[in-house]
Parts: sequence; structure tokens; C-alpha cells
Amino acid sequence: MNGRPFNITVLIIACLTVTACGVEPWVKPYERAHLADPIMSGERHPAAAAYMNHVYQAREGARGAEGGGGGGCGCN
Repeated sequence: MNGRPFNITVLIIACLTVTACGVEPWVKPYERAHLADPIMSGERHPAAAAYMNHVYQAREGARGAEGGGGGGCGCN
């Protein structure tokens, strides 16, 4: 049995695999705003989560770890 068709098939599959790595991303930079939809958020209530992060930062005196503002005294 001749191995030529097998070699051609392997060569075609290898070429397709290598060229697939050069594909541009499907999501364009101007389309990424649609991915920032609130439904994609990990928190159920973003306002409540931001408040709890602020309370934690004020209590611990660890400002900026979660990205919230305010100081350790709780005046912000």
C-alpha cells in the first residue's frame, strides 16, 4: 500500500493547524463594550459589594486593595 495519500493528508492537517494560530481575535476592541454588560458581573448586587468592600477597607485600614476609595478612619 502506498503511503502518499496518508502523507498528503497529514501535511494538509499540519498546515491547517499551524495557520489557525495566526487568526485575529474574534472580538474587536470596539465590540468589547458589549462584554461589559452588568449581567456579566460576578456580583449579584454591585452597589452592595462596593459598599461592603469600603466597609472592609475602613475597618482593616487597608485602602486600595479592592480598588475602593476612602481611608481607615471611615470619613469617606
